[in-house]
Amino acid sequence: MTNPRKDATPDSDEVWPRYLCLSGKGELAERARRGRELQRECRLCPRGCLAARLTGEIGICATAERAVVASYGPHHGEESCLSGWRGSGTIFFSGCSLGCVFCQNHDISQRRSGEPVGPEELAEIMLQLQAMGCHNVNLVTPTHVVPQILEALEVAAANGLRLPLVYNTSGYDSVETLRLLDGVVDIYMPDVKFLDHELASRYLNAPDYPDVVRAAVREMHRQTGPLVCDGRGLARRGVLVRHLVMPGRLDDTRRVLRFLASEISPRTYVNVMAQYRPEHRVSLETFPGIARPLSPEEYQEALLTARVLGLRLD
Repeated sequence: MTNPRKDATPDSDEVWPRYLCLSGKGELAERARRGRELQRECRLCPRGCLAARLTGEIGICATAERAVVASYGPHHGEESCLSGWRGSGTIFFSGCSLGCVFCQNHDISQRRSGEPVGPEELAEIMLQLQAMGCHNVNLVTPTHVVPQILEALEVAAANGLRLPLVYNTSGYDSVETLRLLDGVVDIYMPDVKFLDHELASRYLNAPDYPDVVRAAVREMHRQTGPLVCDGRGLARRGVLVRHLVMPGRLDDTRRVLRFLASEISPRTYVNVMAQYRPEHRVSLETFPGIARPLSPEEYQEALLTARVLGLRLD
C-alpha cells in the first residue's frame, strides 16, 4: 500500500477547505443560481431529462426541487484517509441518475426514500457532522443535487463549517455541472465502473458512461490534482478513484487502470475494490455473466495490473 502523504504534502499557505475562498463573497450563491437554471429543465446530469424540477416534476434521478437525505452520520468504513479515527461525515442523498443492475444501495439510489430538506436543514446536517468530530463532509451520490449543496454550503460556512468537502460520485457527471464546483470541492471520489460501452449499456443503463466518466475524471483532476494528505494521513485535496472489480470482466478492469495511469496520472490513488456480490436485479436468469462473487484470483490479478502500472493503491 502506498501512503499518499509520502508522495505529496499540502502547501503551507493553501486556503483549506477550498470553499472558504468563495464563502461570503456571493460566489457560492451565484454558482447555486446557475445550477438552479440547469435544473429548470434539468440538465444537471448527462441524462438531460429536461424535467421541470423547480416546479415539482421528478427527474430520472427520482428527485424534484429539494434534496432528499436518506441518512447521515460518521462512517468508519470508507478509505482510511477519509475515515481516520473519528469517521467520515457521510450524507446519503436519495436518488441516482444511473440504473446499475447490481446496486448495493438500491433502496436509496433507485427509490425516493428519506426526507426532503431545504438549504438551512442541509447546512445544519453538515454542522452536526462537524460537531460529532467527523474529519470531512462526504456527499454520497450528489450529482443531481449540486445546486442544493451549494446553497447549503453558503449557510454552513457562514455558521462555522470548516471541514473539507468530499464529492462521492458514480462518475456519471457532466463537466458543466462539475465546473460549478471548481474551488468548492476539496476531494473528488468518483467510481470508474466500466469503459466498455456494451457493458455500460447492459449493467448501468448508460451506454455513454465510458465517455462521460473519462471527461468527468479529467475535469476533477484538473481542479484538484492527485490526492494529497496531511501529516496525520487524512485526505486534504485531490482525486481518489474507486473501481469495483467485476467477475469475468478483467479486460475492462485493465482498460480502466490503463486509462487512469496514462491519461490522468500514474500517481492516481485508486481503491481497487473486491466487494462485488450479486444484488438487486442480478440473478442467473437475468444477468448470468455477473451472477457470482468475484474470485480471489481475479482480484489478485486486478491488483497486480495496478501495481505494474505504478498506480497508488489504497
